[in-house]
Amino acid sequence: MRMVLIGAPGSGKGTQAQLIEKKYGTPQISTGDLLRQAVADGTPLGLQAKTAMDMGQLVSDDMVIGMIRDRISRPDANKGFILDGFPRNLVQAQALDQLLHLMNRPLHLVLLLETDFDALMQRITGRRTCRSCGHICNIYTDPPKMDGHCDECGGNLRHRVDDNEEIISNRFRVYEAQTTPAIAYYREQNKVRVVQGIGQEEDVFAAICQILDTVKVDPDEVPMPTLDELEQMIIEKSQEALIEKAGSEVAGVKQRPKQKSARTKPVIKATTKKQSGVKKKSAAKKVVVKKKTTAKKKGDTKKTAVRKKTGIKKTAPKKVANKKTGVKKVMPNKAAGKKKAVKKKVVKRKKAAVKKKSPARKKAVVKKKTARRKK
Repeated sequence: MRMVLIGAPGSGKGTQAQLIEKKYGTPQISTGDLLRQAVADGTPLGLQAKTAMDMGQLVSDDMVIGMIRDRISRPDANKGFILDGFPRNLVQAQALDQLLHLMNRPLHLVLLLETDFDALMQRITGRRTCRSCGHICNIYTDPPKMDGHCDECGGNLRHRVDDNEEIISNRFRVYEAQTTPAIAYYREQNKVRVVQGIGQEEDVFAAICQILDTVKVDPDEVPMPTLDELEQMIIEKSQEALIEKAGSEVAGVKQRPKQKSARTKPVIKATTKKQSGVKKKSAAKKVVVKKKTTAKKKGDTKKTAVRKKTGIKKTAPKKVANKKTGVKKVMPNKAAGKKKAVKKKVVKRKKAAVKKKSPARKKAVVKKKTARRKK
């Protein structure tokens, strides 16, 4: 039988799992024991878990699932197993179901040990553990015959540091917040059976045996795959999940949002038509501008080609900007200014020559000459 034991811290899961293993021959699988054993053996998963613990980090769910997978694949777990302390939350429960589905080994039963908080507090604070054999007793409900010594082997008993009221209260709140959704998940599958964990261990175990004897197990099951086959199945499953995720993302991009009402449809169409018309006009303008610029470039290239052939450089006349009009005036050339100055001098000389040849001028000259002769 493949089953999971779920209960609050100190509800007696470990003790009841050991009793079930003795009677039915079903191996108990404790995640804490698996983790310690993997670290001690130096397995790949154990080394990864050790590095995480040395850095003060929690061991990931993937590592724990990997250890459970390796443990379930052993021959002694072919007839069944008892998972003690796992899963602790909804994500772990879903991951475990997926693993067991690939291995063709679904769970038969989820056994919930219910306990009262006050009884739970008394059980945990009075718990003592043997240092030699690991036997557990309680100084309140099941005190040892010799104070401080184990009844099984006579070893020394110890009180765990975390078995105090403050830590227990905190662990109970975490259990209520995280494990309750996992229990609801298994209830939907009709796999949960409840046993009251309060009372003597023998009475609780008798109630558990009544439930186990009524659970039907199919003897003709599909053979469990090997580890290599299981790893290949996990790889294929992850690839299929990635393909489905990519397909859903592509479909979500292609899918357009639906219009809410019929009134918005013509408005949207009209705006899209206007926008398309504006886009067409702007595109036509761009084409005209491109043609003009290409024509200018062709003309400029022709002029430069002619200048290169002739080798003559044209000097553009100097331009002075008129401040008021902004029109540029062409300044006269230096040669033109020289010609005008020469013309003025010639005109002055001609006027002076005309003055010398006038009759008044001649009479004055004659008078001067006659006066000189008389003398």
